[in-house]
Amino acid sequence: MSEMVKKCPECGGINLFWNREKGEIICRDCGLVLEDKMIDFTQEWREFDSSEGETRRRTGAPMTFTQYDQGLGTEVGQKSDLFKLEGGERNKFFRLRKWQYRISTAIERNLKLALAELKRVSSFLKLPKSVEEEAARIYTLAVQRGLVRGRSMESVVAGALYAACRRHEVPRTLDELSEASGIEKKEIGRTYRFVTRELGLTILPSNPADYIARFASALKLSAETQSKAIEILEQAQKIELTSGRGPTGIASAALYVSALIHGEKRTQREVADVAGVTEVTIRNRYKELLDELKLERELKKTKKKKR
Repeated sequence: MSEMVKKCPECGGINLFWNREKGEIICRDCGLVLEDKMIDFTQEWREFDSSEGETRRRTGAPMTFTQYDQGLGTEVGQKSDLFKLEGGERNKFFRLRKWQYRISTAIERNLKLALAELKRVSSFLKLPKSVEEEAARIYTLAVQRGLVRGRSMESVVAGALYAACRRHEVPRTLDELSEASGIEKKEIGRTYRFVTRELGLTILPSNPADYIARFASALKLSAETQSKAIEILEQAQKIELTSGRGPTGIASAALYVSALIHGEKRTQREVADVAGVTEVTIRNRYKELLDELKLERELKKTKKKKR
């Protein structure tokens, strides 16, 4: 401490106090705070059981956008705990809980409802925590900038989740989000484009290869078939065959071709149901892949082996 601050610049006193809990250096004579937010460089503690952890812990839960107050707020009691109190005390704390809810801002009330819906949809789609956190951040920014006005809360939540999935390269289609949220596919796409444009979010085009593992798992295809499908997509990207085409359609067609080459025949209807596209789309992409990549020879070899 003496190396950092030798005397008080206000009164010239040397009677200084280092408050380790608050990370502050205070002059005992005049009360001036000389330093604050100081980092404690002493040895970190270790816990060997849960009780030690509770007594030694110096921080709370981490901040998170999945809570309306980012996890920094406090709540007046839990209902289960309040029922243990006697009548007068119980009513007092119930009134405090009611007023705590009433004095919250409109944005906080909106976030309470919206983030609960976001968690529900995220759980339904089995999305990772990182995507849920990013979606909550995008929605919070949208609310703070007034982008939710005139739009349903559910559609903005779905648009934020779709944007987060795209940013984290977690493949989820608009059809899946529509099924999970109950909002029309067109409305989700419209809201997604509006929010990303207004917030200036950079989102790269979807990579068809991201969908291969999930589609192959649903169709119970082998690892060799998956690898071949990714190889076909890489060849298609080199000749720009994937440009201007839906990533799910081209991915499902590549998987369909790869399955035929490896003798794991799946019908176009089965692949279409898993990918959420029509059989016509798969047929068109399938023909394009065969014509442009000259895959007929490999298919013929597979047929000869069967004979």
